[in-house]
Formats: sequence, structure tokens, C-alpha cells
Amino acid sequence: QVQLVESGGGLVQAGGSLRLSCAASGSMFSTYGMGWFRQAPGKERAFVSAIDRTGGSTLYADSVKGRFTISRDNAKNTMYLQMNSLKPEDTAIYYCAAAKYISAQAMGVAPNKYWGPGTQVTVSS
Repeated sequence: QVQLVESGGGLVQAGGSLRLSCAASGSMFSTYGMGWFRQAPGKERAFVSAIDRTGGSTLYADSVKGRFTISRDNAKNTMYLQMNSLKPEDTAIYYCAAAKYISAQAMGVAPNKYWGPGTQVTVSS
């Protein structure tokens, strides 16, 4: 099992940047594919980005491609999401997720994901 906690959310103006972190505790962080999802008010939770166990493969939703960068540090049991050129439509609660042995490509639909409690990101216009 793995426990996840997000941090780094906050209020930022459009065009600004934030870096989210997802700290994992528990067993064998490097055996988990990891991902970021977000849920805006009144909308369903949506896939943002994913990374495989080694960090060698990543995937992005079209809406964030070129602006967000996902990474991980297995020595620190932490995943990151660098968000640049933020837009008001990026406003949401951001959740990190983990799924054992899952590739980046499969993260969006993987069953049995572990979730963090989420961190709020608000982008003002």
C-alpha cells in the first residue's frame, strides 16, 4: 500500500507558475506508475499527466501539453508537476494517484488507484 500527500497548491495570476509535489510513504514507491488528475467545480475528475515507474515515459492531456511537466525522484519518494503559463481554466483541485506496475499510457484508466487528498490550485485572470 502507498499513502500520498499533495502540496504546493495556491493562488496565482494567469501566466504564472506553480510546482506541485506528491510525497509518497509506504512500500516500494518505484514500483508504482504515478499520475496527476484534477477536478474543477461542477466537473468530473480528469486526467492531467502520468509518468512510469522509472520516469522514462510520460503522458499529458492535450490541454496541458507544452505547459506542464511531470517528473519523479524515486530516491525521495516524490513526484512533481511543474505548471507554467497557467490559465484560469486550470483552476481545480489537483490529485496525485498511484497504481502498481502501471505504465504512463495506462494510468488514466487504471483500476485500483491510490489517491491523495488533493491540493487546490486557483488561477486568477
